[in-house]
Amino acid sequence: MPWGLAFLPGGDALVSGRETALVKRVTPNGEVTTVGRVPGVAPAGEGGLLGLAVSSRYAKDRLLYAYLTAEDDNRVVRMRVGDGLSAPEVLLSGISKASNHDGGRLAFGPDGMLYVSTGDAGEGDAAQDRASLSGKILRIRPDGHVPADNPFPGSPVWSYGHRNVQGLAFDADGRLWAGEFGQQTYDELNLIRRGGNYGWPVVEGPGGGDRYFDPVATWRPTSTASPSGVAWVRDTVFLAALAGEALLAVPVPAGAAGKPQAYEQGRYGRLRTVAVAPDGSLWVTTSNTDGRGDPRSGDDRILRVTLRPAG
Repeated sequence: MPWGLAFLPGGDALVSGRETALVKRVTPNGEVTTVGRVPGVAPAGEGGLLGLAVSSRYAKDRLLYAYLTAEDDNRVVRMRVGDGLSAPEVLLSGISKASNHDGGRLAFGPDGMLYVSTGDAGEGDAAQDRASLSGKILRIRPDGHVPADNPFPGSPVWSYGHRNVQGLAFDADGRLWAGEFGQQTYDELNLIRRGGNYGWPVVEGPGGGDRYFDPVATWRPTSTASPSGVAWVRDTVFLAALAGEALLAVPVPAGAAGKPQAYEQGRYGRLRTVAVAPDGSLWVTTSNTDGRGDPRSGDDRILRVTLRPAG
């Protein structure tokens, strides 16, 4: 069950296994080796070893960040990669866990801060409670402390009113994009603003008025999308769709969404993660062994997609 994927400076990727708690190293040629197992992971339901992020100073500090489900909560840890993995250092704990809606994506921003997506853990009202870490996008320093310029003093909360965000990506202008699972009506692609309220559970999809930020694009949650991972390339947001079994491409020039296009729909099954490699290609993980897919011979896979030049 590959879940998190983070690229090293040389072009190899580190990939997390949700159930196994293993971190594996994958080369651009497809060679796979095991880096180590992360201790303290208690996989259950949608939880386990989830998102990964590599330090922006990895060549010097060799630090790997991970979002994981422990016995009592979800948490963010960091480890040093060497001959195996060092013991995890807990940076942020107390994120509610549940059988579903555990969030789990990590992304370093151009400001050097670590952004963390969490789910509402099945308690929708917690997404509107700024004292809770559930249903949020959080922002912390690489050492786990709260940045002084966060919108709510002393709090890691960066935005709130989210149901279950599993995709985060920054564009060339430093804007943060997030993909979000809907319930009955709309999946969402959101452009995240500092301190913004995105409406869940009061509103799903557009129509939030002046109080909530509307999504940039929406889809029906079961048949078309269920977006997990998100990547940005050349004014296009790519989303890995689980139920939709497709790689969705949404043009977003100037922050406004154009008509989405679905690629490879149904060919590889459920798609979990999409990330931009140092060579400009996209790496996409399938998620057919997660208990909801229909595994086939060779699953699960990492796919490499070469993008055509514009025009």
